[in-house]
Amino acid sequence: MRKFDTQVQLLKYKVLREVARAEWEDRLDQAVFDIPKLIAPGPHSTMRCCIYKERAIVSERIHMAMGGNPDNPNAIEVLSIACDECPTSGYAVTEICRGCLAHRCQDACPKGAISFKNDQHAVIDKTKCVNCGLCAKACPYSAIVDRKRPCENACKIKAISMAPTGEAQIDNSKCISCGACSYQCPFGAIMDKSYIVDVVRILKDSARENVRVYAVIAPSISSQFSYAKLGQVVSGIKALGFHTVVEAALGADMVAWDESAELEEKGLLTSSCCPAFVEYIAKAFPELQDKVSHNPSPMVAIAKYIKSTDPTGKVVFIGPCTAKKNEFRKESVRPWVDSVLTFEELQALFDSRDLEISTLPEDVLDNASYYGRIFARSGGLSEAVAQAFSEKGSDFQAKPVVCSGIEECRMALMKLARGIGDFNFIEGMACVNGCINGAGCVTHGAKNKSEVDKYGREAMEKNISDAISMLR
Repeated sequence: MRKFDTQVQLLKYKVLREVARAEWEDRLDQAVFDIPKLIAPGPHSTMRCCIYKERAIVSERIHMAMGGNPDNPNAIEVLSIACDECPTSGYAVTEICRGCLAHRCQDACPKGAISFKNDQHAVIDKTKCVNCGLCAKACPYSAIVDRKRPCENACKIKAISMAPTGEAQIDNSKCISCGACSYQCPFGAIMDKSYIVDVVRILKDSARENVRVYAVIAPSISSQFSYAKLGQVVSGIKALGFHTVVEAALGADMVAWDESAELEEKGLLTSSCCPAFVEYIAKAFPELQDKVSHNPSPMVAIAKYIKSTDPTGKVVFIGPCTAKKNEFRKESVRPWVDSVLTFEELQALFDSRDLEISTLPEDVLDNASYYGRIFARSGGLSEAVAQAFSEKGSDFQAKPVVCSGIEECRMALMKLARGIGDFNFIEGMACVNGCINGAGCVTHGAKNKSEVDKYGREAMEKNISDAISMLR
């Protein structure tokens, strides 16, 4: 069994693997009833209160593995039956409270929400509390803490709250589909929709119809599948039935080249590579949408090139990003990208065909430059844009602010909205450290950045202009 960060990821993988296996074998209609018993055989439960709830949760996961709720436009959904209905978030008095005489917490509360029981311990009236936190600051014992559900704590844009019935709910008007909540939920009650069934069908149809299917892989793949060499991963993708494997990093080279020209022309710009960041601007800072680069993401840039050379071909993007599952369904993107998989789903796809990729011969990837490949980490895009200016011989000076995670993005966008700050380019990455920490990664670790840089140095093309010369 592959090593995943958590048991939640392992369960998700098992369901995806069995769903894909059943679709390959044209028996998915029956398998939806059989898989719950395969994953949770019983008779005793191992994860939940009873074997029946375990199987019901697996059934919901199967539904998500087959595309989820078609009426919900969001790629991220809550599995209500799996939600543990964690205690209500907010400030709470812990057992550390000494019932002191000072009652500073009570005096600090502007709403009169704090009283004292007979044993003199403080009590917070939740019907009055507004979660201002003044009581916690005033307590000399640090006995009052701000408790948050893991999903709420992970969501930095406050798109998750508690439904009247107790389970988590997502506000689609705020959500940017970054997937942070799905990775952090200890019960796996939040999950990204999967298009793994669609991809299997595309591959099966291509074999019958003699249509080429192109796998576009994100550069952060270099930090994944540590049990095999990258060349073996490429061979494994081809063994699944893909015609060839193309680097999204080549699209990144194209974007860096064009984005530098747009920045020089306009003088002020935000990046357009991270779909979650672009969505965040649209929802939280709509007045700044005209500052977003008009260039497509690297995924779309390279997909457009592929389909210009092979109009009947199909393109499947494989990467770490759950927000890509929303991006590819946009009207402007749908003609170019046919489906999206995460690295988690790619692992499940390998094992659905019993492919032991560590035994395969190594194939090669030599499309992109060093600068296109380092797009996978924070700061990579800014370095690439600066390199593009250098290669063009331009005197324009880029002054980037590199945002690692949505909180840093918020700060930079607030400064931009107020017209303060000495910068002319915002590189926004919704995930901390960039794509190498995307929710759809198999593993998350500190080594990821170094692995991406090493992958970049191995590029045959050292300059952006050399990498894109064959495309223009």
